[in-house]
Amino acid sequence: MKFNLKNIPFARPTLTDDERQAVHKVLSGHILTHGPETESFEEKFRDFVGGNAYCVAVSSCTAALHLAYFQLGIQPGDEVIVPAMTHVATAHAVELMGGKPIFVDCESATGNISPEKIEEKITGKTKAISLVHFLGIPCESDRINQLADSYSLPLIEDCALAIGAKFGDAHVGTMGDVGCFSFYPTKHMTTGDGGMFMTRHENIAKDISKIRAFGVDRSHGERSIPGIYDVPVLGLNYRMSEMQAAVGKVQVGKLKSIIEKRSQNFSRLKDMISIRNDVSVLDSTSDLSSNSHYCLTAVLKGQFSNSRNAIMAELNKNGVGTSVYYPHPVPRLQYYSSKYGYKQGDYPNAEEISDSSIALPVGPHISDDDVDYMGEVFNYIVNKRDS
Repeated sequence: MKFNLKNIPFARPTLTDDERQAVHKVLSGHILTHGPETESFEEKFRDFVGGNAYCVAVSSCTAALHLAYFQLGIQPGDEVIVPAMTHVATAHAVELMGGKPIFVDCESATGNISPEKIEEKITGKTKAISLVHFLGIPCESDRINQLADSYSLPLIEDCALAIGAKFGDAHVGTMGDVGCFSFYPTKHMTTGDGGMFMTRHENIAKDISKIRAFGVDRSHGERSIPGIYDVPVLGLNYRMSEMQAAVGKVQVGKLKSIIEKRSQNFSRLKDMISIRNDVSVLDSTSDLSSNSHYCLTAVLKGQFSNSRNAIMAELNKNGVGTSVYYPHPVPRLQYYSSKYGYKQGDYPNAEEISDSSIALPVGPHISDDDVDYMGEVFNYIVNKRDS
């Protein structure tokens, strides 16, 4: 069968003249960092998220995660519960502090860390629990929060792919002690690159706002004599620039419509392709969850479970952009497997998603016709293999 070939990229940032003009305005001035755009962006992001959130703009989501464990004082020998199914940055942030990530398998239906399996891994060395709202699908935050509270453990939420997702009435990132967000170009919104450290603890936010900038005790505006300051604590250089923040302010204003379009595209595409017993789609399973739909991930099962790469190649040949989230469970990556050991079957659900899933685009750059085309091409390729 021949299709009228389309070219559908997996991701494309939603940028217009509004963002370009915002950056131009900053460049027409003389403050490029430590300025009002960053403060304003933090306020606008806080307004979008709602709740008792304090926001600190940083250079990346990885920086936010590192700052979380830096502020907690994670030390060599400390353990942190980490999902096996996530981006490597989730574990790297623990490793950078000398801590040991203790990996936990995910649920097969959502890709999220399994609440039942977290408690099995808690020991006297456990200092924190990290969860990831995988692909914008909220974790069962109420159960995990209760578990963290019962063991008096701080809860770190990795929300890199989940801006706009909610569990009940609460936005992800506001239920634990710290929420970490990504503004990488493929995400729901972008600042070129960048991230947000969010916490419901005002004292932590105040600490992080200084730690992100070398631990300096006074910002430029707070110095009575220019260039005179002190450094009472160890710090890092994880600041966001004024240009990035200016883009972020514009992007936050578009988030509602961006998330609505993603939801529409996801539902339309899911209805088209989740029609077989040997193809499933990762999605929320709780009525309390509001998925923010980073992408649509189809998990190939049965006879198709070993055909992922071949099917992806055919989709790409027909102009459908694809990706994989993620190519390995983190403990199977060379650095972690060499350091901690790994054997096949340790994390069966994460392994299945890594080895047998295809991520399809649902961003606002995707039209209804694009969605229909992707569904038709996907179904044709799968059905052809079944014949």
